[in-house]
Amino acid sequence: MYDIDTAVLRSFILLAETRSFSRTGALVGRSQSGISGQMRKLEDTFGRRLLDRTTRHVRLTDEGERLLGHARAMVDAADAMLTRFRRPDLEGIVQFGSPEDFASAYLPEILGLFAAAHQRVELHVTCQLTLPLVEEFLAGTQDLIIVKQDPLQPYAGSVPLWREHLVWVAAPSRARPFAEVQSAPIPLCISPAPCVYRNRATVALDGAGAAWTGVFTSPSFAGLAAAVRAGLGYAVMPKALVPSGVVMLADFPRLAEAELALLCTARPSPAVSALAEFITQRIVQKRDQSDAAMRP
Repeated sequence: MYDIDTAVLRSFILLAETRSFSRTGALVGRSQSGISGQMRKLEDTFGRRLLDRTTRHVRLTDEGERLLGHARAMVDAADAMLTRFRRPDLEGIVQFGSPEDFASAYLPEILGLFAAAHQRVELHVTCQLTLPLVEEFLAGTQDLIIVKQDPLQPYAGSVPLWREHLVWVAAPSRARPFAEVQSAPIPLCISPAPCVYRNRATVALDGAGAAWTGVFTSPSFAGLAAAVRAGLGYAVMPKALVPSGVVMLADFPRLAEAELALLCTARPSPAVSALAEFITQRIVQKRDQSDAAMRP
């Protein structure tokens, strides 16, 4: 009788993301040879070749690509089951807020798994800019929020989750060297102040002695992306969230990083504490996987 070890599936998922036995081993606490042995075990179980290996690279075969989606679903289900039965009696209402771009890219999966594990917890989710989220949090109408902040000027009590590497983006028609662009005020697509991305953009341009003007202002990441895609101007976005239809600009002024952090009420209910812990674990896991995949 065949069985599938979720620990092996976790290593397989990480290997698909990092394309490196050594990086995968570092993330799961195993040696490179240990990860290789896990992959041989997985291939033996399915009777299929899942990886193409060379001395320098590893990639998934077509069979491996097909397995990857099933592996992620099984690991997520196992995580949800563990969470559900380790904390079976959680119930209550949780007011949770997040910036729109982060919520769209990462939270559906995280909140979906949490909701499946804790069906008696009622989630009320708000997506908007950091400042109104903080105002609601201080007023007591939000239990838990994710904020974007300057890591050198963090909100009091915030728990750092992830550093965002920011990049300049534009429509392909506007992708010209910075020396050519700065001959006139640079048109920016920006969020209303205060916004850490807006601040990063304007500080970088001011430092380079370049004039700028805001030609499109929106609190919506999707709206800003649409404006940039249409060629209205330039914008600053997290590298991990750059949408299709725009290009990154390599020679524009360097941007300081932003930080994602978590703010939790001082006296959280068990349900609020559980969600805070769950979000932190999942985001830190994604951060570590992303960092490992980006290392040379």
